[in-house]
Parts: sequence; C-alpha cells; structure tokens
Amino acid sequence: MTRIDNVMTSEGSNTTAITLRKPTKDDGFRLYQLVAECPPLDPNSIYCNLLQCSHFADTGVAAEKDGDLVGFISGYIPPQQPETVFVWQVAVHEKGRGQGLAKRMLKEIVGRDACKGVTHMETTITEDNDASWALFRSFARDLGAELTCHEHFEKGTHFGGKHDSEFLLRIGPFTKPV
Repeated sequence: MTRIDNVMTSEGSNTTAITLRKPTKDDGFRLYQLVAECPPLDPNSIYCNLLQCSHFADTGVAAEKDGDLVGFISGYIPPQQPETVFVWQVAVHEKGRGQGLAKRMLKEIVGRDACKGVTHMETTITEDNDASWALFRSFARDLGAELTCHEHFEKGTHFGGKHDSEFLLRIGPFTKPV
C-alpha cells in the first residue's frame, strides 16, 4: 500500500506530494546515499542497507518526493520483544525537512499490519542529538504514551571510546495512531 501526503512547500502556495511506502531492495543503494547526505548519521554498508530495505521492509518506510528518496526509517521487531518495534535509524534529507515527515513516517510504521501487536517503540539516541530527542518526545506526546530512557551502550565499555554513549528510549504503551 502506498500513501501520499500533501505538504506545503516553503513558498506556501504549491503542494508537493510525498509518497510513503514500504522499501524494496532497489532502495538499498539510494538509502546508502541518503544517509551519506544526512550527517551526523552513522553510515552502514550498502549490504546492510540492502538488508534493511528487504528483510526489514515491513517495519521500514521510504519517503519519496519528485522521484528522490527524501526520508527513510529502518526498524525491526526484536524476536525477544514482539510487542516492540525498534527504530534503527531515521534519515530526512533537507528537501524533506520542516514538514513533520519523520513523525509521519513513525506513525506509518506503527500503523502497519506487521506492527498489529506492537504497543511500544524503542530507539537509541546520543545525548547531543537534539532533533531526535525532540522527534521521539513529540511522538510520545501525540500518542499519550510514557517515554523512559537510560544509558544503554556506554562510550568506553561498548564503543571503545570511539562513539558517544547511546541512550535507550522506550515509548509506551500506546495504541495505534489515527
């Protein structure tokens, strides 16, 4: 199923369609390029992006505007936590920013049949990633759900001092967005 969202452009008078859809393996390299254009996101290998777009397509979303991939969320349902969708990475190109696209993509994922048993969302975020903190706080507010967090992957212990600590955010329980 493909959904089209109409959003106003910066001029305020033109409407540009953003298509939200399940990714396909043909999006793998495009996702690799999108992440490269969205610092400070951590790049993955092209092969990893191919797996995100194929193996995890039911819990991912691709956003296209004028034929360009302008947004992508990769996620999965951990086998030990069938009530939770884990959001791996959120990428929104500057062409898609300022339109609430990231939150619409999150809602798209939890509204899918693949997430019918999902009542919680998790993700990890570094302490200095203000945009991600704001996104997930706003998403939790919209769903009327509690948001908790704690340090999950520690800089020295888990990243060998080469990456900032990641905090695990957990949102829920929630019901499906309308």
